[in-house]
Amino acid sequence: MLQANEIQQRFTHIQQTIQEAEQACKQAGDAPDEIRNVIDKLSREAKQAQTVMQSNDQQRIQQCVDNLEDMGDEAKRISRSLPTMPAHLEAAVTRVHAELSDLKHKLH
Repeated sequence: MLQANEIQQRFTHIQQTIQEAEQACKQAGDAPDEIRNVIDKLSREAKQAQTVMQSNDQQRIQQCVDNLEDMGDEAKRISRSLPTMPAHLEAAVTRVHAELSDLKHKLH
């Protein structure tokens, strides 16, 4: 099981990875709306999750990470299904999903 400071460090890194995906969306003027919407939603949820991540409530932290990882799954599925997905944006989405998935598995 990860310690509280490790969880916080991992979550901070995840937030940075989500910001990179947001930047990739902005840079790709032709990014499909579906992927923009799911990344925006993921970003909003990650910001709201910050207070949960700073708590010592392991159950709430796990639930929060599970929800974020589900959104990461959705983003990855969407990015793979779109024919016009810019490669750098797909790579950013894949990194977000991998980070969330890794944290989820380490918390369970």
